[in-house]
Amino acid sequence: MITQRFIELGEGLGDVFELCELIRTNSGRLHRAFIFTTGDGGVLSLGAAFDPAGEGSFMPIYICREGIRSNGKESARVSRFREAAAEAGATPVTVEVRPSKDFSDREQYFRHITGILRLNHLIPPLQ
Repeated sequence: MITQRFIELGEGLGDVFELCELIRTNSGRLHRAFIFTTGDGGVLSLGAAFDPAGEGSFMPIYICREGIRSNGKESARVSRFREAAAEAGATPVTVEVRPSKDFSDREQYFRHITGILRLNHLIPPLQ
C-alpha cells in the first residue's frame, strides 16, 4: 500500500527554490507538479508529488503552502517553478482547493487536497 503524505517546506522564496531543486534532482521520480489556487484570487500553493524511491511505498508530496499572492499576473516564483517542472518533463496542473484557513488544522487541509488529487486521478488511489 502506498503511503501518501504532505511535507510542508514553508512559504518563503527560499522554500520555492528548495522545491524547484527537489524537482530537478529527482526528475526521474517526479509524478506530477501542482499549482493549488484558492479560487478567490487570494493565494497560491506550489506542490510536487514524487514516486516512491526504490522498493519503498512512501509517496511524498512537497508543498509550499499559500506563500504566493495571486494578483492576476504570474509571479517570478511561479515562473521558476514552471521552468523546473518543464526541465523534468512535466507541466504543472492547476487545481482549485479551499484555503487552509477553512480547516481547523493542517492535517485536515492536506486530507482535503489528497482527496481532490485522488478523485481527479492526479495521484494513485489507496490500494
